Amino acid sequence: MPDSSVFSFPSSLTAAPVVTIVALCHNHAPFLREALDSIRAQTYPHLEVWLVDDASTDGSPEILREYAARNPTWHLLLLPENVGNCRAFNTAFFQSKGEFVIDFATDDVLLPARVAQQVAQFQAVAPEVGVVYSNCELIDEAGHSLGLHHRPDGAGQLQPVPASGWVFAEVLRRYFISTPTMMMRRACLESLGGYDETLAYEDFDFWVRASRDWQFQYLDAVTTRKRKHPRSMSAKAYQRHDPYLASTIRVCDKALDLARTYAERAALATRLRWELRKALRHRHAAQGRALYALLRQTGHATTLDHLLGQLARLPLG
Repeated sequence: MPDSSVFSFPSSLTAAPVVTIVALCHNHAPFLREALDSIRAQTYPHLEVWLVDDASTDGSPEILREYAARNPTWHLLLLPENVGNCRAFNTAFFQSKGEFVIDFATDDVLLPARVAQQVAQFQAVAPEVGVVYSNCELIDEAGHSLGLHHRPDGAGQLQPVPASGWVFAEVLRRYFISTPTMMMRRACLESLGGYDETLAYEDFDFWVRASRDWQFQYLDAVTTRKRKHPRSMSAKAYQRHDPYLASTIRVCDKALDLARTYAERAALATRLRWELRKALRHRHAAQGRALYALLRQTGHATTLDHLLGQLARLPLG
């Protein structure tokens, strides 16, 4: 795997594109200084930084004010009420100017060469590439390593398998992208109108809508440390009061409209089948019924799927 700590700049830094980092914070005080220091440690100099606090109650705004004062070119947005990740991100994105954009949750950490490596990758690929993503190191609350997101198996193949190019069907079929590692082309985000603010989370919807018309590129390097802790968004998935399942169903509905081929509808059926089983396992009957209805519309429902659809009609407690 390439060394993520080494990078040679292009000969003309003055021509290098500006990269916007939207640093999103909601009650990240224990991790915030490390996250903001990782922005300051970037080896790539052409940065536009937006600090956005989504109505934190844990002292995060004071830390953000401190860093904004120490870095006068940084922009500070302290939102008076909690509006959620999608709207909070858009608030900064639509005021920003960078050619490339990073959505940076401030419980994670950027490795020093992260921005430089991904800019270099963008400059080496076609303009149809809207996203460059990479590998990351997973860490716990204390910063201890939990391994890599893409891990080599016994045959030397990374799992989950990364995909590059036109990845729409792969995005429908399975999760393989580590969201915090993405750098997005501004033109790609603008073509989508930014994030969908009606949703509780952004990544699955962005992947689906972006990959329909833009290519994705995997960079084989560890660029980010992603923190896993009980308060993270992913930790809430499929819990009793999961705020994200309804959004997943809405994205799958969008994907059904975007799927054009037999293979793409089959890929979406694979995703819906997995989501249906998870919903029923966690006793989300109403959501299970909605997922089954979408699965039937793909034209790829199996006999077992129909049985699960019947189960979703029963009271699950």
